[in-house]
Amino acid sequence: MKKSLPFIVIAIVLVAAIVGGWILLRSSRQSSNSSQPTPDPALEVQGAEPPHIRGNPSAPVTVEEFGDFQCPSCGAYYPELKKIETEFGDKLRVIFRENPLVPTHEHALLAAQAAEAAGLQGEDKFWAMHDKLYENQNTWTPTKDLVPVFVDYAKQIGLNADQFMKDLNGEKVAQRIFQDGKRSHALGIKSTPSFFVNGKEARDEQWKPDGLRAMINEALKAAGK
Repeated sequence: MKKSLPFIVIAIVLVAAIVGGWILLRSSRQSSNSSQPTPDPALEVQGAEPPHIRGNPSAPVTVEEFGDFQCPSCGAYYPELKKIETEFGDKLRVIFRENPLVPTHEHALLAAQAAEAAGLQGEDKFWAMHDKLYENQNTWTPTKDLVPVFVDYAKQIGLNADQFMKDLNGEKVAQRIFQDGKRSHALGIKSTPSFFVNGKEARDEQWKPDGLRAMINEALKAAGK
């Protein structure tokens, strides 16, 4: 049963996408015949709680990233986002949301599971695995049997390897990925990396590093910082 869980998660997320799309479409149609505003999916669907946060929890600006650990664009963006985090310091917090693009990226779901399993042993462990996966993306991506690779990463960052193996295909990990997936679908995310700055989506050229910096500065200005 445990070995089949990743495929069950994929099925659940795909069903959620269909149901979510139907709900949003139904809400849109109802709004045309009613004076009530259409619910904001950013408020209605929160994603996994608590979210994974790096930076000052009370920062005036929040960058919410929807990422895929196997996505080449996400891997290329990873060092740029680290630079942005350093530049803005305590004025910025980053939230990471799991958005594995399956089946396009065949190992993305297992990588997300590895990160979430690490997170169950501490928030700092999630970010340690997050960094390890992106920094070594070109190494593990072509590997067929990834479980031993991810267990080795778990040991390198100081995890209890036995607990990590138990959690890898566990319900808590599946639920966190599922909840982030629901939020992703509610917001209409179709590619990774995708970013929101204080709830505002980075569109067109805004998703690039300079565009994201401009959005952060705009949000800081709006917050009087």
